[in-house]
Amino acid sequence: MASTVISDKRPGYGQLLRTPGALSFLLPGFAARQPFAMLTIGIVLLVQHTTGSFGSAGSVAAVTGVSMALFAPQSGKLADRFGQRAVLVPGVLVHTASVSLLVVLALTGAPLWALFLAAVPAGASVPQVGPMVRARWAAKLDGTPLMPTAAAFESVTDEFTFVVGPVLATALCTGVHPAAGLIAEAALTLVGGLFFAAQRATQPAHGLSAAAGHLGGEPRRSALSVPGVRVLVVAFLGIGTVFGGMQVSLTAFTEEIGNPGANGLLYGIFAAGNMLAGIAMGAVAWKTGPRRRLIMGYAGLTIAASLLWTTHSVLLLAALGLVVGLCIAPALITGYTIVETLIPASARTEAFTWLTGAVALGQAAAVTVAGRLADAHGASTGFLVPMAGTALALTTILALRSRLKPHEASRVAARGIGHRVPVTVD
Repeated sequence: MASTVISDKRPGYGQLLRTPGALSFLLPGFAARQPFAMLTIGIVLLVQHTTGSFGSAGSVAAVTGVSMALFAPQSGKLADRFGQRAVLVPGVLVHTASVSLLVVLALTGAPLWALFLAAVPAGASVPQVGPMVRARWAAKLDGTPLMPTAAAFESVTDEFTFVVGPVLATALCTGVHPAAGLIAEAALTLVGGLFFAAQRATQPAHGLSAAAGHLGGEPRRSALSVPGVRVLVVAFLGIGTVFGGMQVSLTAFTEEIGNPGANGLLYGIFAAGNMLAGIAMGAVAWKTGPRRRLIMGYAGLTIAASLLWTTHSVLLLAALGLVVGLCIAPALITGYTIVETLIPASARTEAFTWLTGAVALGQAAAVTVAGRLADAHGASTGFLVPMAGTALALTTILALRSRLKPHEASRVAARGIGHRVPVTVD
């Protein structure tokens, strides 16, 4: 049954940005989250240049993505327990050193196994700034009408990151030096991450007391123990296959037609569609609940992604890429909206990092498979990966959609530690 909205009007972005202290973490947070979008494409372009193989480049990028997916939730747990700054500062330093090592190894012709080894800490130490910013918004706005606007704003920021990051990395790699994209990624991580970590005043509370860390007398559990969170992880895995498949396949396509400079433009159009849809999502007071919106949005994404492999011209690929981008933001924003109704405040950052890690894992798998398909059968076959990933994820969402509705016990537990949830989710 469709839900009704409590209010006809959603607070706007201007009101959100006037939240006291917001700009102090938003501006450094924006710089610090750019590396997330630059890392994969930077690795693909550098390793493909030094090895001549999209398959090898995709494999190294995949190791980074898998490593990030495995370690990101642990980073989220540590941030919830010890505070964001305690996790960010050492992580930023390790990441900068690891990426620098990866660049040196690639440029000196090191064997592939050495690149794999360097890729592990590079991925494991990616700063989880996006989830940390979301956690700061949640700590400030919990239970207010501005919270859905903040969720939409964060998704718009993520999509803008995916516009700027890959385009910047591609321009640097193709116009300056094949390693320039990764060098810029490491520099942004270092500077942006340290500035973000310095904003202590807006850091969420950490080191929760035993009473806050236990619900109903039971030990605090991982966010992944909630069935609905696991369904959303699968959904975000599918979204990751779109990002990874598009990055590798667009690169291979533009190389194949002898116009590598068009890669940044095509990916930018795809990401711009994502960003525009995110802006629209934040401006609409929806009459239907997030669970139904997720299903509808994901169905549209699956259909659009299924047509990519049939396109063989730059103009048509740009148009279809725009449509795919327009379909991603609704799924992402709705997923983050739903997870807020499923988890307690004590597991916020962890839950957000599970979703972010799922995108990275899906991206890692996609760049590997799409790279090998592009090497063996041509660029267009790489686009089969987003089609398969979204189709499998949509099937899972439809089969397990009942798990996306929080039970009353979950709502009571969430309220018990200051986390309010929407009244309806259908």
